[in-house]
Amino acid sequence: MANKTEHKQDIKKIIAARYGENRRLADIDASAPAAKCVNGTFVGKAREDVNIFLGIPFAQPPVGERRWKRPLPVQPDDGIYEAYYNGKSPIQTDCETELASYYPQGEDCLYLNIWCNRTCTDTKKPVMVFFHGGSYGWGGTADPLYDGKNFVTAHPDIVLVTVGYRTGLTGFVDFSAVTGGEDFPDAPNLGILDQIEALRWVKQNIAAFSSDADNVTIFGESAGGGSVSLLPIISQAKGLFRRVIAESGSVALTYAKEECADFTRRLLKESGCQSMDELMALSEDKLKKVNEALNNYNNFPQRDGKLIPLDPYAAYQNGVSADVDMLIGTNANESNYWVGEVGGIIPYRFSIPIKFENDMRYYSADDRKRVLKFMARTKGHTIWRMTEFYNEIMFRLPAIKQAEYHAKNGGNAYMYYWTEASTVRFHGACHAVELAFVFQNPQETIFTGKPADPALTKMVGDMWTNFARTGNPSVPGFGWPAYEARRRMTAILNRSPHMQSDPLKTQRELLTPLIRHIINASYESMNYNVPFVRKTLAIAAGTAAAVIAGGVWLYKASKK
Repeated sequence: MANKTEHKQDIKKIIAARYGENRRLADIDASAPAAKCVNGTFVGKAREDVNIFLGIPFAQPPVGERRWKRPLPVQPDDGIYEAYYNGKSPIQTDCETELASYYPQGEDCLYLNIWCNRTCTDTKKPVMVFFHGGSYGWGGTADPLYDGKNFVTAHPDIVLVTVGYRTGLTGFVDFSAVTGGEDFPDAPNLGILDQIEALRWVKQNIAAFSSDADNVTIFGESAGGGSVSLLPIISQAKGLFRRVIAESGSVALTYAKEECADFTRRLLKESGCQSMDELMALSEDKLKKVNEALNNYNNFPQRDGKLIPLDPYAAYQNGVSADVDMLIGTNANESNYWVGEVGGIIPYRFSIPIKFENDMRYYSADDRKRVLKFMARTKGHTIWRMTEFYNEIMFRLPAIKQAEYHAKNGGNAYMYYWTEASTVRFHGACHAVELAFVFQNPQETIFTGKPADPALTKMVGDMWTNFARTGNPSVPGFGWPAYEARRRMTAILNRSPHMQSDPLKTQRELLTPLIRHIINASYESMNYNVPFVRKTLAIAAGTAAAVIAGGVWLYKASKK
């Protein structure tokens, strides 16, 4: 335990030590890479064959009177500025699987990073813009997993951008029921609006990095995958990108308005505030302390009917997204990721049944029959059958439905199913395991357990970048047909990649009707008065009674 704690502290120190403040410069060093943008000339650093620009502001700082307000465009500026350091991470609690949480945090977090090859002479390079995951409450661009140097070295004709956006209590809060909340109408979806503002900045400025502003692919994982699934159906984002890669995220990672109310109540209680005036008066340090108290709670983007449709599936069904190409997929064991998040297999053994029984409350009798039929057909211990239910209902089936509607309405769609497993015990092909492969960072083993396989790393990088270039992820020796509802051709991604028609067909047919409920990883309204808890407590009480009775018997026997 001591070694593990020391290792965590070492990582925190390493991440935090990378922080620095980008300063204004008097002039430009002729040997340094520089790019003139609308809000200044930014001077980066060169590492081998890659120019790196870190911490470029894409919006005005959302601080002071702009707290909980939509992002404003940057102001024109003729100054010269360093682009040496990442911008701050958004406010969040420390998390061992979100290393950006160890980087300095603050409300002033709207910055992006750019990597581009310095030797490639192409002046119209495709652009790939990445939005990080973190359940919309964690994450940031300072995570070493998202370092783009290896990605651009392997694919010199690609310009890579990673974007920071507001998360948690600064990015997704509904104040409509709070006194003065009418002045903060965008607060439930600020993180998504930040992403749109970043894409506007890219559209306006990315040509300065020898790239094609009309060939932008947005991609993301988890919350980032959910974000890039929402952006094609948001009118304000139209024309800002051509293609989408959604990894382990879909429009299902959203909340209804009523689901967002609980977090607002908790925020008011923990802060001691009763109005927006009082909330706005909180210092940033106080906001961080409140966030620590709310560690287990945060909202997903709100289906508000204004920015995000009340029924996002219907938007895909109506062809709103047909003008973009889409690559989307999930991992075979998405939910196994939470074995580590909840503290190991023992707490997971108890938490997953509680969530499962809570979620069954949303289902009709017919729906529950479908679930029971699914459970009976699925192999393994009960907790793994429940886990597979969440793999399907939260991740794979929403992604399939999104791709299916997209394809039916003229959109170009490709589907994958990742099965290459982590070596971390109980994790399998878990949520986020593909990221080290995608970013060409095999040394980042936080999810893979051991360095990523070189051949699979190269293949996946080539697939993702081919899609960004052409709208087709096929690579030499591996043709990848488009997804459509008749054959449902899916790329199975592992060390022996192959195409498969409609994998897990029976599970898909059985559970797809249930995705209308949009059940996700919300623990805010968890009820612990469920059969599993009552049964566990009864067993514990019975065991305790047996132990006490045994102790009494031994005591009496010893006196004979």
